[in-house]
Amino acid sequence: MTVNFIKLSENAIIPTYGTPFAAGADLYALPEGDIVVNAGETVMIHTGIALSIPDGYAGFVFARSGIASRRGLAPSNKVGVIDSDYRGEIMVSIHNHSNINQVISSGERIAQLVVMPYIKAEFSECETLDTTERASGGFGSTGKK
Repeated sequence: MTVNFIKLSENAIIPTYGTPFAAGADLYALPEGDIVVNAGETVMIHTGIALSIPDGYAGFVFARSGIASRRGLAPSNKVGVIDSDYRGEIMVSIHNHSNINQVISSGERIAQLVVMPYIKAEFSECETLDTTERASGGFGSTGKK
C-alpha cells in the first residue's frame, strides 16, 4: 500500500520501519531543537509531515516501547487515531509518566504509526440484546476467584 505524504518543513524526517517485518513506522520529532517534557507534563510534538491515508484505513499512533518503558514517554491518549480524511500535520501528544524531566532530542523517534483497515459499524437500536455467559459483567468479572 502507498501512503502519500508531504513535508510541511524541509527538516521533517520521513517515517521509517526499523526492520523488514516491523508493523509500525517510526515517527520523528521535527528537528528544530530539543524539547523538555517535565515530569507529569504533556506536550504536543510536531512531526512536520501530513499524510493521505487511503479510504478504508486509519493511522494508529502507538508508543515506542523503548522510550515508553525506559523513560516514561508515551502518547497521552494511549493510541492516537488519524482518519483517512485528515490532511493536517501529524502531531504526537507525549506525556511524561516519569518523575523526572525528560528531553526529546531533535529528530528523535517519538512514536510509531500503524496503518490498518477498519470496519465502519452501522448502529441499530433494538429492544433487547442477545444473551451471553458474561452478560453485563464488567471490570474484573472474568478473573479467577
